Amino acid sequence: MTAAAKRRATYQDVLDAPENMVAEILDGELSLMPRPGGPHALAEGELKVLLRPFHRQGGGGGGEPGGWIILPEPEIHLEPADPSGRIVVPDLAGWRRSRMPKVSRAAFFALVPDWVCEILSPKTAKKDRALKMPLYAEFGVRHVWLLDPLARTLEIYRLAELGAWRLVGTFEDDAVVRAEPFEAIELALADLWADVEEGDDD
Repeated sequence: MTAAAKRRATYQDVLDAPENMVAEILDGELSLMPRPGGPHALAEGELKVLLRPFHRQGGGGGGEPGGWIILPEPEIHLEPADPSGRIVVPDLAGWRRSRMPKVSRAAFFALVPDWVCEILSPKTAKKDRALKMPLYAEFGVRHVWLLDPLARTLEIYRLAELGAWRLVGTFEDDAVVRAEPFEAIELALADLWADVEEGDDD
């Protein structure tokens, strides 16, 4: 007697998830993760502040900042027509205004972002690397950052071809970097974890 086929998760499962959990659908299964801890939340907030010059109406050409919409924890439906389609919630995501001039009033986004940042923690790193990175490549996200506030590292990836990533660079500690696609300004990585106590766990 064969085991019953496992039911594929649907968007209703995401809607029914507890409010204190981040709900995603990865490879047909519902993935629930608790809201991030202190180092994660701090890095997310500080990075959003550092990238603020890009979240402007103008700019974006000739190496100047501007020309982006950058949002924290947007719900993105990679297969919006499929109720069991893949749903991801990156820590930060950005769209070029040439592709998304305004933010929709809808509860989720059906347009694949141009840039995604996942902030790693001991609880999320495996999922971010093994499940979400391949999805982002499959659906054509152009740039992915993996930021680890405990290891104090930033990994920058560029889509080499559909489905495949190229590691552009890895930076750590107090490095000052020009990180694509936001290389128009310098980012001081120390700002992302300056207030994290040594030995903190996320």
